[in-house]
Amino acid sequence: MTEPTVSVTQPPAYDPRLTNEDLAPLREQTWSSYNIVAFWMSDVHSVGGYVTAGSLFALGLASWQVLFALLAGIVIVNVFCNLVAKPSQVTGVPYPVINRAVFGVLGANIPAIVRGAIAIAWYGVQTYLASQSLIIVFLKFWPATAALNGPSFLGLSALGYICYAILWVAQAAVFWRGMDAIRRFVDWAGPAVYVVMVALAIYLVSKAGWENISLDLSQGDSLGFGESIPVMLGAIALVVSYFSGPMLNFGDFSRYGRSFRAVKQGNLLGLPVNFLFFSILTVITASATVPVFGELITDPIHTVQRIDTPFAILLGGLTFVIATVGINIVANFISPAFDFSNVSPQRISWRTGGMIAAVGSVLLTPWNWYGNPDAIHYTLGLLGALIGPLFGILIAGYYVCARQRVAVDDLFTLDRSGRYWFSKGYNPNAIWATVASGVPAIASVLVPKMLLDLGVTTADLTWIADYSWFIGCGLGFVALVTLERRVPRIAAA
Repeated sequence: MTEPTVSVTQPPAYDPRLTNEDLAPLREQTWSSYNIVAFWMSDVHSVGGYVTAGSLFALGLASWQVLFALLAGIVIVNVFCNLVAKPSQVTGVPYPVINRAVFGVLGANIPAIVRGAIAIAWYGVQTYLASQSLIIVFLKFWPATAALNGPSFLGLSALGYICYAILWVAQAAVFWRGMDAIRRFVDWAGPAVYVVMVALAIYLVSKAGWENISLDLSQGDSLGFGESIPVMLGAIALVVSYFSGPMLNFGDFSRYGRSFRAVKQGNLLGLPVNFLFFSILTVITASATVPVFGELITDPIHTVQRIDTPFAILLGGLTFVIATVGINIVANFISPAFDFSNVSPQRISWRTGGMIAAVGSVLLTPWNWYGNPDAIHYTLGLLGALIGPLFGILIAGYYVCARQRVAVDDLFTLDRSGRYWFSKGYNPNAIWATVASGVPAIASVLVPKMLLDLGVTTADLTWIADYSWFIGCGLGFVALVTLERRVPRIAAA
């Protein structure tokens, strides 16, 4: 493989319309492998990750099949994360800036805005899930608040709004202190959650007795081996879709890595190794809920609630709040902060960009559409359809078309002679590749369900949505490479 080439002139005369302190190349890259591992711990150890893993049992898979799907999916995520990490690590710039080398210095706002909108949706979901833990704490220690947990407005009770607001402010406060404060928070938050999860698993197993725990947690009709294969493939695709947001965002963090080797080591430990242990804990804990509570509980918040011990509820509730705050800040606060700042660097700072995402998350009322396994799978499919094309186009542009050559100074100039001016600041090939891949990917999610709901067909093809990320990624990659070979723009730069 061609070694990456980075061309940087010091000091660069960067155009202020494309530059601010947050978007410029880093002067120092200091993150170690541990910082990357802690980053992934914060992504993995969340209520959303636990619920998503637990929802796979509703597909009719046995526990070993769920574990296999989770591990296979995370290995794929690890490979793709290394691919997306490299361009930002070697240049020291975040995702929206590196995209200027593919979409053009102005065209890069297209993937930035799309990714920012997706992050807003996820920010709302994660804040809502964490708020459910806080509600349990309120109800246990302040029973009078039960009166606020009744009638709802727009699908959420008054207590729900209070807890959502508390977490909204808490997350904003951590974010506002800057990247160093976020790194310190993440460095201890992920490991701390492990301690509580292990304690929860040990407690439930001791209550149930190991001999009473069955790892066959499949719900609904049991599937034969042949029938389970396509379902397992769909489950693997869903795992990739769940991590598609952090995966695409990863360049915003790999830019801080002291070396690409350190980033790869952090990814290996933080993804396959860490996720396998997390998955085993998830399966064992969920398995133990059957003999202890008489039913399968795949939501850790509900599991802690059923223990009904004040200390357990306080510790468990606050722990899952911390875990979810961690993933929300690193995945859904930092990335849109860069994205929206990229649109107008002098008017929108990094902090302002993050607050735009935070405010937008409330307007989407995420509690109304993330409440059951079907909704989770449908949501992941649609988000994957939007993210996949952006990923495929970036990888094709950097590795195939540009052959890992980036002129960093030209990422920050509006001079018409700049390498990434292309055509009026836009690369038509990248834009058409986005359309050519995005439309089919989104259609793969919407059309089968629409045809089924309208009674146009009785054939259930909604399973296609599970592969929306792969469809979008593959088509985006092929489309850009094809267009660039016909009319080279990136390669000619």
